Amino acid sequence: MKKVSPPQCLQNAFAERNLGDVEVFQFPEGTRTASDAANAIGCDISDIGKSLVFMTELSRPVLIIMNGADQVDLNKVSSLLGVSIRKADATEVREHTGYAIGGVPPFGHANPVETLIDEKLLGKRTVWFAAGTPSTVFSMTPDELRCATGIETGVAISA
Repeated sequence: MKKVSPPQCLQNAFAERNLGDVEVFQFPEGTRTASDAANAIGCDISDIGKSLVFMTELSRPVLIIMNGADQVDLNKVSSLLGVSIRKADATEVREHTGYAIGGVPPFGHANPVETLIDEKLLGKRTVWFAAGTPSTVFSMTPDELRCATGIETGVAISA
């Protein structure tokens, strides 16, 4: 593990949100999946915040920040949004966020993306997120996540 600088887009997002003290760490073994990240960091998989991109039937992207131990319940999310959703493919993820699958952070995207947060994450002490690449991560508290995303409450979206 070594401390590194995040991609410029994410660095700018940290600065805009007064998160200049956030440290980004790189793990040579990779942090592409929640399980990989938890193993590398040495934390519980539920302390990992997965940033998953879905597409609505209207071709609108939706980012779901999900606790690493659970799966998104597509029916619950579709019900919340009032439209059906599907997982975004790799091209769609990069097009809408600017990042590759496995490296998508919870904010600092290339384009605005509607975002939902799993309520279970907001009860954690610290949550770890991808920092723009499949081998980099950063941590923040749920309160910092709320401030950074502008989302005050989580929703029950796990299967």
